[in-house]
Amino acid sequence: MKRGLFITLEGPDGSGKSTQIEYLKTYFADKNLPCIFTREPGGTAIGEKLRSIILDKENQEMCDMTETLLYAAARAQHVQERIKPALEAGTIVVCDRFIDSSIAYQGYGRNLGDVVRIINELAISGCMPDVTFLLELSPEIGKSRICEENRDRLEQEKLEFHDKVYAGYQEIAKIYSGRFVEIDAGMQKEEIRDEIYTQIDRILRGE
Repeated sequence: MKRGLFITLEGPDGSGKSTQIEYLKTYFADKNLPCIFTREPGGTAIGEKLRSIILDKENQEMCDMTETLLYAAARAQHVQERIKPALEAGTIVVCDRFIDSSIAYQGYGRNLGDVVRIINELAISGCMPDVTFLLELSPEIGKSRICEENRDRLEQEKLEFHDKVYAGYQEIAKIYSGRFVEIDAGMQKEEIRDEIYTQIDRILRGE
């Protein structure tokens, strides 16, 4: 059986990933293709428990390495329990955030550097995305889209942190240019949708 396609969506907070994932649900349903939608941190019972710890606004004392290792732990469980089995069964997997989020947020945002990539490469056991859509949006605009009272622990970070995350994403996209598709998230949501649809159409045709 042919391996399934692994698609990830990345971008700063407020870049519109959730909206585009809803469009993708319609896209794959219309094509009658087997597909699962999942998220990080989360995707499994263990991962969702770790998510609640990581993003809890009350956990302000969490150190940067603890944050990094919790993300990696949730990801390791996610890959082994859900992502790999689905791909091996020929199912398409669409994931809201994956390894690139950790590299951007903890590697660049927290200034932990390449150790984040190393830890997460161990966590994913070689299970890398086939294509990653990076929704590019300035952190200032992204933060303004999220109501202050609804912001989680990371979304509450100062703009300086989010600027470093955004710069990190741009650097990662250059390093892995063969996998990344960069999209201006300042466009209308329908324009973003159409660009993503076009790219997936191309991939499904084997181009």
